[in-house]
Amino acid sequence: MPRNKADNELLWDGPKRNSARVLLAHGAGAGMESPFMTMLARALAERGVGVARFEFPYMRRRRQGVRVPPDRAPVLLEAFRSAAQKVAGKRGLDSLVIGGKSMGGRMASMLADELGVRGLVCLGYPFHPPAQPDKLRVEHLAALNTPSLIVQGTRDSFGTRDDVRKYKLSAAIRVEWVEDGNHDLAPRKRSGVDPVASREHWISQVAEFVREL
Repeated sequence: MPRNKADNELLWDGPKRNSARVLLAHGAGAGMESPFMTMLARALAERGVGVARFEFPYMRRRRQGVRVPPDRAPVLLEAFRSAAQKVAGKRGLDSLVIGGKSMGGRMASMLADELGVRGLVCLGYPFHPPAQPDKLRVEHLAALNTPSLIVQGTRDSFGTRDDVRKYKLSAAIRVEWVEDGNHDLAPRKRSGVDPVASREHWISQVAEFVREL
């Protein structure tokens, strides 16, 4: 499976030509090579989707041994814009699906309409910080025009199913619920939910969403 990290700090999985292209950003605490991001990218690549991953500036500094907090939103957004332009290339941004895990997905959702991308995929969207349900991050989601898929665990501390049903979300947004899933979309052993079957299902939903676009 083609993988190339030397492509302007992009890490590719799967075909780069003549396929659906997805650009994914990581969450706040782990970089583009985290187990979750690697699993997701490889699984989509196995389904014929070309996936590019990138890292925000603060995470690259952490790799160099510098302990820094996540960048502020303007820096994160500019890094995402730059990566999107690199991945889209001559095909144009309207050929690209963007998204990411948690914070990465949130940044993508703030750029989707601006960039005019083909679609948006968010894995574990941070609707609010854990235990702070009043600090919502949903205002822009009410007016989102880009076709969007949010994959969310029913017990995600950043937004459960009971939480999300209260929010006003755009008709362009579809939420795919992962039964008993946490912020990493993983069910508990005692839930009785088969973790492998659950993961295969939601990944297939993501791949199908991308291909249909």
